[in-house]
Amino acid sequence: MDRSTVPWRNTTHDWTSTVDVHHLTRIRRDWATYAPSGAQHLILEVVAYAADEAEARGAGRCTVTFHADGSVSVADDGRGTDTRFDEHGRAVKKPVMASKDLRFFDHPDAQVLPDGYPRRGMSVVAALSEWLVHTNRRAAGAWNQRYEFGVPTTGLTPIADDGATGTVVHFRPGERVRVAVGPVADELLQLVALWPHLSVEVDDRRSG
Repeated sequence: MDRSTVPWRNTTHDWTSTVDVHHLTRIRRDWATYAPSGAQHLILEVVAYAADEAEARGAGRCTVTFHADGSVSVADDGRGTDTRFDEHGRAVKKPVMASKDLRFFDHPDAQVLPDGYPRRGMSVVAALSEWLVHTNRRAAGAWNQRYEFGVPTTGLTPIADDGATGTVVHFRPGERVRVAVGPVADELLQLVALWPHLSVEVDDRRSG
């Protein structure tokens, strides 16, 4: 536990829980429960956060890109994931990838995503992905961080600040999830249309 983050108020995630290994393992062991519509569900889990930002700001945009290697990226124009500085001046990002979302996980009345299944949070995406790179641009700086099956393999790496804000979540679902239900661009567009404040573009770079 990082005691310097203890006073920070927990709203969506526990700031002191940097990596919840038990939580990530639970998701990986029961992947069919947490990704019932396969990779499509993981995409919707990510887009849901962009939709939250869009609703809070009145409007927003995001682009979902299907890459030829089976990976998917979701880029939005929001404020970026909450990142604060501890007593030593170190950047600390809210642990959205490696700990549970307190609003949704294990809550029977959790929000339902457009595929008809419960929302559980971004940690589901990270835990069920071979790798995930989170690029985060905030007004106070920009960083990226890489995860493998939900576990960080790098720290927060500063990147050039281009003046924009938003996030890019680029991930490659694990093989079992990837082949369970192949995401279809047209179907995804119909589903995300249920978020009225968010404008979504799909860029399909897969061959065929």
